[in-house]
Amino acid sequence: MSIARRADGKWRARYRGPGGREVARHFDRKADAQQWLDEVMPVVRAGGDPLICEQQDRTTVAQWGETWLEGHGANRTRTVRQARVHLAHINAAFGDMPLREVKPSHVRAWVAALKKQGFAPSYVYSLHRRLSQIMTDAIHDELLDRNPCSRRTSPRSATQRPFVPSTEQVWALHDAFPGHLRPAVLLGAFVGLRTGEACGLRVQDLDVERGLVNPMFQYPQEPLKGNSHRTSLPVPPELMDQLVASVQRWGSDYVVSDGRGRQICPRTIDRAMIKARREAGLPKEFRFHDLRHYLASLLISQGLDVKVVQYRLRHAAATTTLNVYAHLWPESDESARAVIGEVMAQRAAQPPARSRADIAAQAITAHHQRRPGLDPGGPIPRR
Repeated sequence: MSIARRADGKWRARYRGPGGREVARHFDRKADAQQWLDEVMPVVRAGGDPLICEQQDRTTVAQWGETWLEGHGANRTRTVRQARVHLAHINAAFGDMPLREVKPSHVRAWVAALKKQGFAPSYVYSLHRRLSQIMTDAIHDELLDRNPCSRRTSPRSATQRPFVPSTEQVWALHDAFPGHLRPAVLLGAFVGLRTGEACGLRVQDLDVERGLVNPMFQYPQEPLKGNSHRTSLPVPPELMDQLVASVQRWGSDYVVSDGRGRQICPRTIDRAMIKARREAGLPKEFRFHDLRHYLASLLISQGLDVKVVQYRLRHAAATTTLNVYAHLWPESDESARAVIGEVMAQRAAQPPARSRADIAAQAITAHHQRRPGLDPGGPIPRR
């Protein structure tokens, strides 16, 4: 490390970095040269490379986002596509900013702007969570020291209760669907399959003899992501007969087909939902996924416990089932009220407990009754 004045009047500051490589920079003033050395030498003594640190300091959110997305590409196609959409929103606000310059105040202002633009609270929450994920991975890559996202910058997660259709609405939807798509409604309402899972269910996934539906893939042919999603689901003979009859009528390798033997995509079901809702006069908030909510409500109304509902909906944890459907368990408020009321009634039936003052007063009264002539309010005479 040294500072020397050149013939042209500039000051040359230099040091030797990792591997003995010499790094030099020129300044108009000696004080500036000394300040630069004071900034880089702690990094050099710690075994780091100041040049790399400077490059990292200049890394923008958009640049890191592209690098992050490359590593995220090993996930499912839908997951990557959703991440790209989220990144587009993030880059619109922070893309040109260096990572290290993003502050919590910037994040809070961004969240507030998203709300003003009319985005749903659940979507704003998802965007904030994605930004936090990207920033956390930047910390792991030593590009950041701390995450500007935290609980203080996060919007509240949406806790909206799901729409639960009635049995009449489910059958009205079923009857309004085209014949070759009606098995999708049955699979959603009575097996609990999601849209992609209904589109990916193959005929060979039906175990007719044992009465089981074995979901293995989602559209187009992606394996389901967890063991809980690949759970074998028992179904009654009446439902299995309708599924088999549909396969025999329309002739396909898939339980739900386009009527010509070919696999359908989730958008086909979504378009059919819109048309069927309109024809049957059903609420606009009625989505295909709400058929799973109907199944949950059907099971709960019959007194089945949370573990059974979790199994049929193929949730990874019972907490997920409770978070979504706890309000559907019947008479929970009345049961709690009855338990508390019983304890209060038992208390009321018992004779009241006497205090020490009451016991003493009773003893004094009894004493005076045994010795007439004494003042009842006076003290007990000593012998």
